[in-house]
Amino acid sequence: MADESVSDFGIIAWRDESGWNVSQLTDTDELGSIMDQLIEKSRQFGGAIALAAIAEDFFIVAREIGSEMKMMISDATYSLENDLAVDLLEMMDLPFPEEDDDAQAGGDLDLLTDLGINEMELEAIAADDDLYPDEAIEGIAKRLGFGDQFVDLYENGD
Repeated sequence: MADESVSDFGIIAWRDESGWNVSQLTDTDELGSIMDQLIEKSRQFGGAIALAAIAEDFFIVAREIGSEMKMMISDATYSLENDLAVDLLEMMDLPFPEEDDDAQAGGDLDLLTDLGINEMELEAIAADDDLYPDEAIEGIAKRLGFGDQFVDLYENGD
């Protein structure tokens, strides 16, 4: 899926009586916007998941569970150069990496455990250097059961 013109791409997924549904995130530049969109769908449908690929750099997963917002970032070192990553680390109250730190996922890596992707699996996806962020979130979408909807939306838009 990745190509040289990769830009940010994100989706929100939620379940209803007919199964999984997805829609494209309208703004992936600001954490507040992603959270607002996630909260709106979550409150409307009793839960939702946001997956966002930020260029060729990193991906984030966010989920509102009850009144708690859970989030993870595939590589916290991008907080050294990306405002969205900075906001995410600040929101999760995570320590900021140093210049020479190795890439490492951060946040609530167990946020999808009840849906079939445990912390170790999510960390392995985040650490896979052969995957672009859009490919990583496609893999997560497939594991969760809405991969076809993800691919359709990614390739064809709304």
